[in-house]
Amino acid sequence: MKEKLKFNGALKRYMRWPLYLLLPLIAAAAAAWYFDTKAGMAAAAGIVVYIITALIVVRLHNRNILRDLVGFASEYETLEKRMLDEMVLPYAVLDTDGTLVWFNQEFSRMIGKSVPYHKNLGIVFPELASVRLPSWEEGGESEAEIQYEDRIFRVHMKKMILREVINQTEILENVASEVDLIALYLFDETELQAYIQKNEDEKLVVALAYLDNYDEALQSVEDVRRSLLTALIDRKITKYFSNIDGLVNKLEKDKYLLIMRKESLDILMDEKFPILEDVKTVNIGNDMALTLSIGVGLNGSGYLQDYGYAHTAIEMALGRGGDQAVVKDGSNISYFGGKTAQMEKNTRVKARVKAQALMEFMSSRDRVVVMGHKITDVDALGAAIGIYRAGKTVGKPVHIVVNDPTTSIKPLIAGYLDNPEYEPSMFVDSETARSLVDNNTAVVVVDTNKPSYTECPDLLQLTKTIIVLDHHRRGNEVIENAVLSYVEPYASSTCEMVSEILQYFSEDLKLRNLEADCLYAGILIDTNNFTTRSGVRTFEAAAFLRRSGADVTRVRKMLRDNIDSYKARAEAVRSAEIYKGCFAIGRCPGEGLESPTVVGAQAANELLNIAGVKASFVLTAYNNEVYVSARAIDEVNVQIMMEKMGGGGHINIAGAQVQGSMEEAEKILKEVIDEMAADAVQESE
Repeated sequence: MKEKLKFNGALKRYMRWPLYLLLPLIAAAAAAWYFDTKAGMAAAAGIVVYIITALIVVRLHNRNILRDLVGFASEYETLEKRMLDEMVLPYAVLDTDGTLVWFNQEFSRMIGKSVPYHKNLGIVFPELASVRLPSWEEGGESEAEIQYEDRIFRVHMKKMILREVINQTEILENVASEVDLIALYLFDETELQAYIQKNEDEKLVVALAYLDNYDEALQSVEDVRRSLLTALIDRKITKYFSNIDGLVNKLEKDKYLLIMRKESLDILMDEKFPILEDVKTVNIGNDMALTLSIGVGLNGSGYLQDYGYAHTAIEMALGRGGDQAVVKDGSNISYFGGKTAQMEKNTRVKARVKAQALMEFMSSRDRVVVMGHKITDVDALGAAIGIYRAGKTVGKPVHIVVNDPTTSIKPLIAGYLDNPEYEPSMFVDSETARSLVDNNTAVVVVDTNKPSYTECPDLLQLTKTIIVLDHHRRGNEVIENAVLSYVEPYASSTCEMVSEILQYFSEDLKLRNLEADCLYAGILIDTNNFTTRSGVRTFEAAAFLRRSGADVTRVRKMLRDNIDSYKARAEAVRSAEIYKGCFAIGRCPGEGLESPTVVGAQAANELLNIAGVKASFVLTAYNNEVYVSARAIDEVNVQIMMEKMGGGGHINIAGAQVQGSMEEAEKILKEVIDEMAADAVQESE
């Protein structure tokens, strides 16, 4: 390349001063020539001498000046490089592929290598292997955070064009360079992160702790020893939280307010709240072990919102059956414990209170609309019919939302169709229900507490009076704007809960035989003929329905299966796989069945009768989804397993809906079983 280097910028203008001075000299010579020829000739001769002298000077000194300037630029560049090299901040230069081109002494000391060391950045810092290098399309800069050895660094990368950097000096021109480089800076934020973490750990966390079955456990102890039981419980709870620097304040006989640091909560979460099991060890002759529920709220906008989160968390813990801890961290919710069966409460005080509240809400509204969950089953229908009778007792028009009746409920609905004792509008679909509901309508949701699972979720947005009656454990998704919520996971069925409510609703309420049959059928189905989750109050509710006219033979006839359903159930049992020696997994053929999910649930119940089976799972394809019916007796908590698959339910009766094929659903199910089995091994160790 033979192009000569030239001056540029202000220096270039300065070096041309002889040329600029020549212009006024020529003008002066021309004026002199005009007035006097001899004077003009003398001036011209002087200009020629000036030009020759200037050319000689420029010729002799231009090269020296240029050499000195280049030398200065070189020394300046050397000084600048030395400053970068000795800078205390780790600094490196990369090419566009992420390969190290050069780095300073601090960077060299940190990685233990010296220049030249042309390795990719991802080899030096594995955490940056997946980080995209900066590009001009994204602004030419990027940041990431890494941990190298025992230090935490903020990595800042900035893209540069080498040609622009050189040309900005305005000393040299015609520098041809098109190379892109990346400057990398490492900012040590170890101390800053330590202070941030310390500040986070020192945050105060609000929690509430309730004893689930305080009254029931106290009744099983002699009078003279009751105060001792209370004192032992108080001492155990206070001592436990004091050991993690927590504050305990007893609000009521069975309620505690807890204040602790975030660091202490992290310890509890890592240990999975061992206090839940410790409380059960308190025994001074009480027949029933005490269980504890804890609700924790944190990361709200203030302590008041944290307290509200704690209230929501404790309600969810109790709604899921108690004996567990729920942590509500903003919109994230975590569950711990909840592996024991729910304790049935002998008192009916809550049922009586809820019955009176239900009557008040119904009496103050123009109409009542009742709906259950999608694919309405016998329990949802029976509970809806019970609410229908309650609404008619207070003189209100009542409508039950059922979109597509399945074969399991068609025999029950048939008794109400074309029956002069019941209005033709008793059963409506979602479209009709939307036109009926307004702010003067009471919407009663039965057998579910998840808005997305209801027959018509839109109804929940059309009214302000929402009442929820359910026996399933609460999950992350709940109907939050309900004016009355009665969720009791210990109950065998929603029909049992509604039967209790009807006994306290009004003295004028009289169930008809057909209505009593439906409620009785709901209890019968959900308890698998009174063999699953049947408590004292279950049989008391059944006795009330028998007195109200329920006929066992009539119910049995209504619940009989057709031959296709029976064959499908038998095929699901016949082809079932015994996974890991104790988990039965079957597939229910749903072709040609009107209610394949019901048949799948029945098959899951049948599989529990096989010796050695701890839990059964039946997969049924229906409406482009795979429905999983899960059942257990006492050793496995299928509710937690189904929650991991996006569903829920009870400790021994649960279900889920999975998008995808049967094979994909079975794969997910087996992964959940493997995970639960691994957790069980860790807990035993």
